[in-house]
Amino acid sequence: MLGLMQNQPLLISSLIDFAERHHGDAEIVSRRVEGDIHRYTYKDVAARARQVANALDAMKLQQGDRVATLAWNGYRHLELYFGVSGSGRVLHTLNPRLAPDQIAWIANHAEDQVLCFDMTFLPLVQAFHGKCTTVKQYVALCDADKLPQDSGIPGLISYEAWIGAQSSTYHWPSFDENTASSMCYTSGTTGHPKAALYSHRSTLLHAYAAALPDVMCLSARDAILPVVPMFHVNAWGIPYSAAMTGAKLVFPGPAMDGKSIYELIESEKVSYAAGVPTVWQMLLMHMQAGGLRFSTLKRTVIGGSACPPAMITAFNDDYGVEVLHAWGMTEMSPLGTLCTLKNKHLDLPADEKMKIRLKQGRAIFGVDMKIVDADGKELPWDGVAFGDLYVKGPWVVREYFKGEGGNPLVKDDNGVEWFPTGDVATIDADGYMQITDRSKDVIKSGGEWISSIDIENIAVAHPAVAMAACIGIHHPKWDERPIVVVVKKPGMEVTAAELLKFYEGKTAKWQIPDDVVFVDAIPLGATGKMLKTRLREMLKDYKLPNT
Repeated sequence: MLGLMQNQPLLISSLIDFAERHHGDAEIVSRRVEGDIHRYTYKDVAARARQVANALDAMKLQQGDRVATLAWNGYRHLELYFGVSGSGRVLHTLNPRLAPDQIAWIANHAEDQVLCFDMTFLPLVQAFHGKCTTVKQYVALCDADKLPQDSGIPGLISYEAWIGAQSSTYHWPSFDENTASSMCYTSGTTGHPKAALYSHRSTLLHAYAAALPDVMCLSARDAILPVVPMFHVNAWGIPYSAAMTGAKLVFPGPAMDGKSIYELIESEKVSYAAGVPTVWQMLLMHMQAGGLRFSTLKRTVIGGSACPPAMITAFNDDYGVEVLHAWGMTEMSPLGTLCTLKNKHLDLPADEKMKIRLKQGRAIFGVDMKIVDADGKELPWDGVAFGDLYVKGPWVVREYFKGEGGNPLVKDDNGVEWFPTGDVATIDADGYMQITDRSKDVIKSGGEWISSIDIENIAVAHPAVAMAACIGIHHPKWDERPIVVVVKKPGMEVTAAELLKFYEGKTAKWQIPDDVVFVDAIPLGATGKMLKTRLREMLKDYKLPNT
């Protein structure tokens, strides 16, 4: 017997329809590439998203055709989120921090038909467009009068001219909720990147889950600043959850420095911000230097890589901002866990609460997880045993686009399929998961594992250290030994010997790095993650002391 309820497919278009009807006057504020501040409402987003859909119809694009974006966080990008997916096409967010050849490879692999880009990235598009074999139309995200005359890109049109000729009346089509909505390529640390292909259903379920009180706790009372790029896993789903709840959105555009972010938080009364540790580090340094305070910011979610304890302490103790640790990955749309306390933790001493907050958190309903040993045997949730982290759920990939890399899933003894994340983790008795490393970044020294994250966190706690990355270096006796690569804070000094001494008493003697290497900058990926593969390449000729 089936239930007797209406069967309405879960479609992205329903989000913008709802926002227009029930939160039509809620604001979207964007710092534009041009430098000025742009303001409008969800009602305006909805009208212009329909114009986007009409423009794609006029081009005779088919359902499932890919429309690529190469853009910052801003209002035009948001319109494409809804106009492309809502009309049955697939939004493909490209990462502008990749090399031109990589972008061309991805665009060809995705078979992108249209490519919309911010003017910041014009030189980048000029460098690769000749290699793109499928793109029929390039669209510059600018006003008609800002379009360069001699771009060298055939048929280049301004976004405003492209959608401006179209009607804002459009009837969103209805289709199966499992239809593809958007795609995002993995960072491709080895070989070519692979694409996660999200569905309307997975996107809406993820948007519901992200808004839950124990997750991001989003509401119509919030002003949200997504610092995490919209080209990175759809900004962690925030644009969808914001439309669902009617939250004000504040987009930073290309200005990602500490000063610009701080000014936007204050001027727009931002209550909630989401980003990666590297951006927050710049924000904190700006605030500390100027003796500044937050007047409205109450909480921030930090993901992408492990958040140093010193950063959590600074936000919490110095500025009264609650830090929510999150974990996920492209293959998970991306949210998997978020770290909020349970009722029984509220009366714990501050240092005990901190121990919990340092973990990546509890599974969100919709995601299940487990840790397994080398034989695939499930390990206990005791906070001690660590193993490979496996996940499953309705917004976790089943396979990659075009079947790249074969079937990624692993069957357990009951025939249930799990996705191996590539992370090594522990899970405690309360279900809090803590990443101890990426499986490829674990340092195995003398048969014992050393967590590079722990080594990095100690280094970053030193007042002179801005950023630290720990990698393993070959050792003739111990197989591998850790070294820590450090960027000093401007105007601060610390020697290698001083920093190594700083480790004493904070970790086991054998886990203390063998050396400190000072660099001007640590290579970062698009989401602020440290690129350890690049770091290893930079230090390929490095020899450990006394070897």
